Amino acid sequence: MSLRVRLTLILGAAFVVIWALAAAWMLRDLRHQMMFSLDQRLVASARMVAGLIDQMPQPLVSKGESTKISADQLSVPDGMACQVSSLRGEIIARNHSNDQVLNDDRSGFRDQTIDDARWRTFTYYRGDVRITTADRHQEREALNRSILLAASAPVLVALLGSLGLLWIGVGKGLAPLNRMRDALRRRSPDALEPLQVRGLPGELQPLLDTQNQLFQRIAQTIERERRLTDDAAHELRTPLTAIKTHLQVARMTDGDIREQALEHAEQGADRLHRTLEQLLLLARVEGSLSFEDGVQCSAEQVARQAIQDTGLGDSQRIALQLDPGAAQVYLGMPAPLAVTALRNLLDNALRHTRGTEPVELAVHMDKGRVAFTVRDHGPGIAEQDLEHLTERFWRHGQSGGCGLGLAIVQAIVQRCAGTLRFDSRSDGLRVLLQVPLRTG
Repeated sequence: MSLRVRLTLILGAAFVVIWALAAAWMLRDLRHQMMFSLDQRLVASARMVAGLIDQMPQPLVSKGESTKISADQLSVPDGMACQVSSLRGEIIARNHSNDQVLNDDRSGFRDQTIDDARWRTFTYYRGDVRITTADRHQEREALNRSILLAASAPVLVALLGSLGLLWIGVGKGLAPLNRMRDALRRRSPDALEPLQVRGLPGELQPLLDTQNQLFQRIAQTIERERRLTDDAAHELRTPLTAIKTHLQVARMTDGDIREQALEHAEQGADRLHRTLEQLLLLARVEGSLSFEDGVQCSAEQVARQAIQDTGLGDSQRIALQLDPGAAQVYLGMPAPLAVTALRNLLDNALRHTRGTEPVELAVHMDKGRVAFTVRDHGPGIAEQDLEHLTERFWRHGQSGGCGLGLAIVQAIVQRCAGTLRFDSRSDGLRVLLQVPLRTG
């Protein structure tokens, strides 16, 4: 069922119920007013006859005698019965032939059944005479039905007209949604640019914004996949070529040259393995995969685990300085990501530190966050190169890394609402990694 039909049915049902209740109320009130008007007609007719009697020159009843009045002198409207009688029951005048009708000694209104017919009577006393007017219930009901039918016709026409206007109005109201649907239908399957639809009402604007945000996320996902493919194709070509070259040399030679070629091929395979691991980790961090394992790690545990996992085998060269409360605060990010980010910073620092100088790792609290400060004792980096540190596959000088370590750290920081800052000095590079605390 379409939205237009559903809205029309719901609102139309509400219209029908409201109009039916209003019509029932109106017709009930109209019937009451109609019956009241007919009763007042009986009263007015009786008083009119009394006025005519008062205008006659002699009394109608005197000394046991009565004067007859013709029916034409009563001037009673058609369809109404009228009878004038004395207080002793003598008929003075009537405009009907039924002797049993209108015999009522009580004044006021009364309903009677005469000859299987229902009558509505009104009795009025005036001097020595009794005046009774009446009309049949059947005629009253017929008149009432005709008036109610005449009153119901405009109500029915108005109801049908309202339903028609409702159908048209719902169609006009859904026109912006139809324009949005048509705009989506006309787009090519690979189009990811924001959808532009003018003149949308306020209720549909959030839907359009959400749709454009979805297109943006899809575009970012496709861009990440494209970058991953391009980066992998570019970076893996060199080690694969080197491995192939060294293996060819080993096949054509023997002795020390062969062993040296095999050793270089093994180093190239190790580099290829590290690059693939870093690329896959970067794709996971930039994607929507979850790293939550349900384990809460304190800042101290993260620091010690990162030192233990350093890939250069020089964990003894790392000097750890812990804040007294580092063991009681927990990070507001998955522990695997925190360990990976800190380990990459330590690997980078160890790679650029000269000789046997230690790498310093300090853990302290800073304005509701945990701050990890990594300092090396290398030559430092030029100021203009600091902005390139987190770019993929960017290497400084003769660095032996694959150029993905700091890019992974930057991706983790962006995902977990942290901060990453670099400060290069003459005595080495300082890196500040700030991580939010776990709430609750």
